[in-house]
Amino acid sequence: MLQTVFLTMLTVMLVKSQDTEETITYTQCTDGYEWDPVRQQCKDIDECDIVPDACKGGMKCVNHYGGYLCLPKTAQIIVNNEQPQQETPAAEASSGAATGNVAASSVATSGVVPGGGFMASATAVAGPEVQTGRNNFVIRRNPADPQRIPSNPSHRIQCAAGYEQSEHNVCQDIDECTSGTHNCRADQVCINLRGSFTCQCPPGYQKRGEQCVDIDECSMPPYCHQRCVNTPGSFYCQCSPGFQLAANNYTCVDINECDASNQCAQQCYNILGSFICQCNQGYELSSDRLNCEDIDECRTSSYLCQYQCVNEPGKFSCMCPQGYQVVRSRTCQDINECETTNECREDEMCWNYHGGFRCYPRNPCQDPYVLASENRCVCPVSNAMCREGPQSIVYKYMSIRSDRSVPSDIFQIQATTIYANTINTFRIKSGNENGEFYLRQTSPVSAMLVLVKSLSGPREYIVDLEMLTVSSIGTFRTSSVLRLTIIVGPFSF
Repeated sequence: MLQTVFLTMLTVMLVKSQDTEETITYTQCTDGYEWDPVRQQCKDIDECDIVPDACKGGMKCVNHYGGYLCLPKTAQIIVNNEQPQQETPAAEASSGAATGNVAASSVATSGVVPGGGFMASATAVAGPEVQTGRNNFVIRRNPADPQRIPSNPSHRIQCAAGYEQSEHNVCQDIDECTSGTHNCRADQVCINLRGSFTCQCPPGYQKRGEQCVDIDECSMPPYCHQRCVNTPGSFYCQCSPGFQLAANNYTCVDINECDASNQCAQQCYNILGSFICQCNQGYELSSDRLNCEDIDECRTSSYLCQYQCVNEPGKFSCMCPQGYQVVRSRTCQDINECETTNECREDEMCWNYHGGFRCYPRNPCQDPYVLASENRCVCPVSNAMCREGPQSIVYKYMSIRSDRSVPSDIFQIQATTIYANTINTFRIKSGNENGEFYLRQTSPVSAMLVLVKSLSGPREYIVDLEMLTVSSIGTFRTSSVLRLTIIVGPFSF
């Protein structure tokens, strides 16, 4: 049924041909094609040339076989240069259909229009010439595809510009880019088209006038995360110091210098785009900001240690002189040798002072004095030698630091026995030849020894402090002495 309708629409009319080389006199082509009397076949119409303003919106017009396309100006066209397809027989119609006074007995398949990818249909019969009822084809008695020439090898066809006859007697495209017949400049790229060619700039270049100039991609919206470097026809990305390109060659990622190449002598801290070095306690960064130098704390201050500061790598320590020990890391404290180890004999007593110790006799009494109690010697009244001397001598010991500030109260003397109707007076009997001391009476029965000159040790002073007791009526007079041994230590602590 469908075959009958198709044959009805394409009613053919036989026209007697005078010879086999008879030319086609008249035809109608399908939409988008027109008859070429030179090539004796239908050829494509270039609508881009004949249709005013064929494409809108800045699009470019590209002619296509049987029509045209509107594409972006940046679009690239890839042309298929395959050879034209050959005719293949189609299935014969099972029955004919009458149109006018002629019936079609067979149908031939379509061939490829030269230079195109479209099929042009044509009906033919094996007998006389046939004319279709719609397209009015006038064909030879021997059916021939419009793109072919007769099998006679001496026959030449005239091909359109940009085409040439092949060895198979088919008009094929001339590749001007391969043959070198193009006129593209040395800085341009030749692109072959069907029947023609075009000259384009290489990727990364743009046409300006007749020349191809480099496109500065770095002046466009940022291709690179940090830094863009333009090159002829291209560009590449760079990163600032402390960063490196990621795998996408666009993004910059921070370099962890502390893991990659730790240059710090002690501590390394990574920061965005860089790193910083720090030193342990007791060290400071050198001028190169990488290495660490020991801080000499002893030079920074003279008050770190009470006696002597000793610098050590990364720290310092305090030392004390002999007879002292370090307390609380910085202070010197006297060692009481009398409580630890000393060299005093059994008949001696140990007396500790700042920085050392002394051994004194347990019985300091000298004839005619006798020991009455610890450190107290008395002279018997029955002994005539005692009449001119003090009745008693008491031995006391004390220690003071060197360079003590003055005036300073250092020792108090006080009567142990108080007699009625007596008057007590106090004086320094001996040991104050240079006037280092002054005795100030503080009450009728006591007095205070005052240091009036600064003393530097180590040094020992023996000072006799006398208390003279006289009765108010003058009938009684006696005296007693306190023999004070003052040891000045070697240091002010």
